[in-house]
Amino acid sequence: MTNNPFEPFGRTVALCDADGGELSAFKALIQPLRYKNKMYLDGIYTEIGFNSQGHYLYLGPPEPDLCSLAPGAYLSADGVHYQIDRAEKVYQNDKVFYIWAIIRTITEVTYD
Repeated sequence: MTNNPFEPFGRTVALCDADGGELSAFKALIQPLRYKNKMYLDGIYTEIGFNSQGHYLYLGPPEPDLCSLAPGAYLSADGVHYQIDRAEKVYQNDKVFYIWAIIRTITEVTYD
């Protein structure tokens, strides 16, 4: 049995180091971060839902541990890169059950 509760219904997410090398791939959930009052006055609609300012809720397995990553590490899913703004472990009894995080799209800046 897998240690990933998101395996049956998550999407493939890769953890990458600062140089872009893939450290691991696993299943997790990424969804737009929603306001409590459900009012969306600014923003755009994306393939996975409404995005107000590029912030998303991440729910993923205990491993990899997003709470103790090297500087510059980021997540990648479907060609979109996400920086991890905050991550916390959620426990079931004394064992980490999953990790939640606030992630944000990384906007690539190009100069012509």
